[in-house]
Amino acid sequence: MVRLLSLSLLLTLTTTVFAQSAYWQQHVDYKIDVALDDKSNSLKGNINVVYKNNSPESLDFIWFHIWPNAYKNDSTALFQQLKNDSTSEEDLTKITRGEIDGLNFKVDGKVVKTEPHSNPNYIDIIKVVLPKSLKPGQSTTISTDFLVKLPSYFSRSGYADGQYMATQWYPKPAVFDKNGWHEFPYLSMGEYYSEYGNFKVNITLPADYVVGATGILQSKDELNQYKTIGAKNAANRTATPELYKGKAGNKTLTYHAENVPDFAWFAEKGVVIQYDTLKLRSGKIVDVFTYYKNKPNTIWNNSIDYAKDGTRYYSEKIGEYDYPTVQVFEGPKNNSSGGMEYPMITIITVPDASKEYLDGVIAHEIGHNWFMSMLGSNERMHTWQDEGLNTYYQFRYEAEKYRYNSIFRDQMPPQMKKLPLDDFQKTAYRALSSIPMEAAIDQPAADFKTSEEYGLISYIKTSIWLYELEQMFGRDKIDAAFQEYFKTWKHKHPQPEDMKAAFEKSLGVNLDDFFAELKKKGSL
Repeated sequence: MVRLLSLSLLLTLTTTVFAQSAYWQQHVDYKIDVALDDKSNSLKGNINVVYKNNSPESLDFIWFHIWPNAYKNDSTALFQQLKNDSTSEEDLTKITRGEIDGLNFKVDGKVVKTEPHSNPNYIDIIKVVLPKSLKPGQSTTISTDFLVKLPSYFSRSGYADGQYMATQWYPKPAVFDKNGWHEFPYLSMGEYYSEYGNFKVNITLPADYVVGATGILQSKDELNQYKTIGAKNAANRTATPELYKGKAGNKTLTYHAENVPDFAWFAEKGVVIQYDTLKLRSGKIVDVFTYYKNKPNTIWNNSIDYAKDGTRYYSEKIGEYDYPTVQVFEGPKNNSSGGMEYPMITIITVPDASKEYLDGVIAHEIGHNWFMSMLGSNERMHTWQDEGLNTYYQFRYEAEKYRYNSIFRDQMPPQMKKLPLDDFQKTAYRALSSIPMEAAIDQPAADFKTSEEYGLISYIKTSIWLYELEQMFGRDKIDAAFQEYFKTWKHKHPQPEDMKAAFEKSLGVNLDDFFAELKKKGSL
């Protein structure tokens, strides 16, 4: 996610590794059928999850996230965090609540017992008790119906102005790893940690909606329409765009995704589609789509280029994009963020952005296909390992392409844009380093006092930390270290010590002291 910083802050800105052979992770396969009711703003569906226990332990239960319940009342962990955040701009009195209902969990076809979390405020977590122990190497099928009342859009999921953001919308097994269960509640400050799996999702909704979703659209007629219309719009950006025209009634779209930790989808009528392909260095072809609002003089006309450039850049610096498609969807204004990432698709919510800022936000959110999706770190425990690493590359992308930094935006002195790249970066990082940032980088997301502190430390302070390493070894060697990290931990759950080991192997030095800085308070 890209966090929007306050104007006052912007003005201030201007002045020991476990062996790979012993590694294991659980696996899940999802089959989901869901229908959107745009009259009641609700989702009705059913889910089948094949859960494989690859751990060395027998499991008597599985924790599930039922995150729509985070929006249910003022006592949830989400609302408590928002109320205690002095820097939050959300007006909680104007929010329509949401929830998930109709759950009837079965295991291998038999109705089973469920238990709530011991914390009464964690109503977005539920324990599914297994009828018999799931032994190492065994699989079981868990199913349930569900009915989601979507909230008004203020965090990540919901509806606004005829647009639907279906994120964290289905019952989802919590991660079980070498450290045990990670059955944490939904928060605004603090993102996710999810098991890898494959998805087959059938989405039924009124036929005049355009849908962007994780995965490959299997409905060939619909996909061909998107590509045909999108290619025309990408080729003729100054002309009146051609819009998708759905038929009367409903349609069902099928999506398939492999080796991803999550599934999200977005739907809206009357949006502009752009489509092109991107050829990576290996010769792999990636389908690229952007979806945006049909309004005059929109700077989204060039969004297809930004999506391609960001995907190419991260592929060349870190490791090749592993998925078959990349998509960007324009969303409604959001006080909490400038965008939110999901595998193969992101939603961008920056209002009235410049082309440089929009490009940078798109690059950042696409970059989370590396730092979140392909490198599935625990974002709740080590937010920096996702947001901070990604911000470091975002800052490089912006500097190389525009001599621009999205933190400063139009507050950046004009003479900075004339500097050589290295001097530009030194000047920008010198300014960023002057900001008081006392909190330690490596701490649980829930421990940050405010969203402003969370953003400063997890994003900016971490990028400064990495820039210092770059100053020691040079950009090429840092890229090589990231490539080693990516090659070793792609589609796995790396911990900080795993990143450290990969960097030490690539750079050929001991980094104990450098990584110890992550735990220290005060300036770097």
